[in-house]
Amino acid sequence: MKRKGFRIYLFRHGQTTFNRDGRFTGWMDSKLTAQGKRHALKIVRQLKGKKIDVAIHTRLSRSKDTLVPVLKSHPECKIILEDDRMIERSYGDLEGETHEHFIERIGKQEYDLRVHGDAVVSLDKGNRKKIEEFFGEEDYNIIHRGYKIAPPGGESFADVEKRVRKFVKSLRKFVKKNKVNVAISAHGNSIRLFRKIMEGAHRKSVVRWVIPYDKVYEYDV
Repeated sequence: MKRKGFRIYLFRHGQTTFNRDGRFTGWMDSKLTAQGKRHALKIVRQLKGKKIDVAIHTRLSRSKDTLVPVLKSHPECKIILEDDRMIERSYGDLEGETHEHFIERIGKQEYDLRVHGDAVVSLDKGNRKKIEEFFGEEDYNIIHRGYKIAPPGGESFADVEKRVRKFVKSLRKFVKKNKVNVAISAHGNSIRLFRKIMEGAHRKSVVRWVIPYDKVYEYDV
């Protein structure tokens, strides 16, 4: 059966040094690792034989650098656009900090706030460490996967959805008006919300999704 309409090809940038090291990246410009460059080549192979008329990236180098080998295989693509409505979620004040350090730092703060008196004295160092880690991981999960919770100075998933929804609306109009196939080199959390909108998914599912470095999501418009 002949496919109707035009196609959107959406993929995540390859692994970066911050991804590898478990750091909050957000809008910081972290470079692709050797593994990340191999991820990009997997995207190239998945798009082999597809027609791409327009390519979109964000201002971050990891988005641009993942797109480069893709475009080498698609000389028919003459239009390259930058659109930061598909940029990664901002982690604000946490950007650059490792997840491990965050859990340790917040865990100690929460421990001091929540545990008082004799309970502190009676705990040995090993048990205190476990409780600190529990408190830290609890806050980490709320910030990392809480839909409406934004880190200090950053964005929640709900914030990201607002800008991605505007992008999707304008993208649909652009594709239909110009009759083009579009490739988008984006980021894990912007892809998460793009998928939510295009697939009509519930936010409870959205926060549990893992967005691979080497998968192409395809949508008809």
